[in-house]
Amino acid sequence: MSGGLLVLEDGTHFRGESVGAPGTFFGEIVFNTSMTGYQEVLTDPSYRGQLVLMTTSHVGNYGGRAEEAESPRIQPSGFLARDFPRVWSGSGGGFGLAEYLAEGGVPGLFGFDTRSLVRRLRSLGVMRAGISTEIDDPAELKKKVEESPQMEGSALARTAGTDAVYFSAAAQLPGTAGNGARFRVSAIDYGMKRNLLRLLNGAGCDVTVFPASATAADVLAAEPDGVFLSNGPGDPSALPECVETVASLVGQKPIFGVCLGHQILGRALGADTFKLKFGHRGGNHPVQDADGGAVAITSQNHGFAVDPRGLPAGARVSHVNLNDGTLEGFRDPGRRILAVQFHPEGAPGPHDSRSLFPEFLALMDSGAGH
Repeated sequence: MSGGLLVLEDGTHFRGESVGAPGTFFGEIVFNTSMTGYQEVLTDPSYRGQLVLMTTSHVGNYGGRAEEAESPRIQPSGFLARDFPRVWSGSGGGFGLAEYLAEGGVPGLFGFDTRSLVRRLRSLGVMRAGISTEIDDPAELKKKVEESPQMEGSALARTAGTDAVYFSAAAQLPGTAGNGARFRVSAIDYGMKRNLLRLLNGAGCDVTVFPASATAADVLAAEPDGVFLSNGPGDPSALPECVETVASLVGQKPIFGVCLGHQILGRALGADTFKLKFGHRGGNHPVQDADGGAVAITSQNHGFAVDPRGLPAGARVSHVNLNDGTLEGFRDPGRRILAVQFHPEGAPGPHDSRSLFPEFLALMDSGAGH
């Protein structure tokens, strides 16, 4: 291990111990309040272009396993915590966090006052930052931070997901022949977590996955019963071609949008999106269902939100964030739309919101003649 320097856009700096890849790395620094699930956080494509700070004190205790990754690679530009234990203990084999970061080409920084950093981000908002094991002068690193890209206007979702169409078959369901498929789904991959695909397959959906650049004609050519719009990184306002594609799909097939997919759907219906001060990231965010009043604890990872004032007639707010009152979901029965800002696949948990998948199936069932 060696020393590392962290410098924020406002000039604040911290020194700590470095693990993982050496070098100099930049990104928007954000914090995540999850107590577990650090491997899923590290492999969530929605974190592309960001430095992720975990608020829990000890990260890495139980190691990692290949089957728990949510994408093929580590996605953030850097990973930070109060402590990365040198010794880990877990079942089923696996690997340690330090070696995982090193093999992934991503730096880790620990051993500094993370509580102070989180308080600063909550007060001033998230901002650009840099981690370096090469540059020791905070002023020099700050200058480079100021030259790094902003998250506003970033079209990271164009390249965060697949670059080629592929097919994922439904899981075998009890009492069915063949592969057990009940529905065909076209999914647009803006940076989709693997568990979203697992749950769609597990619910009996054959899924054809398209890159973010897919057109409406491409998506409909697979003759789907419904369309799924995935999570992903970056600013939804920087994706006008994706919004145009989704706008062309509205009304043709049932659509289920999650996270960035929710934001793109909102813009496709005429609503605006805006950047949150410090975002929602973690596995403990309370969301209330506006229909029945039930509260779910949800997994979230987003820095932008939809302004519900721009939603058209027929669309109604379905979910509200109980921490800050922002929009967490909307339904549009006439257009057969279901959209939520949080992660119903809960990888890691909680799993309070998995009932949204049967709701999507019901939308497809009502319009596909099944």
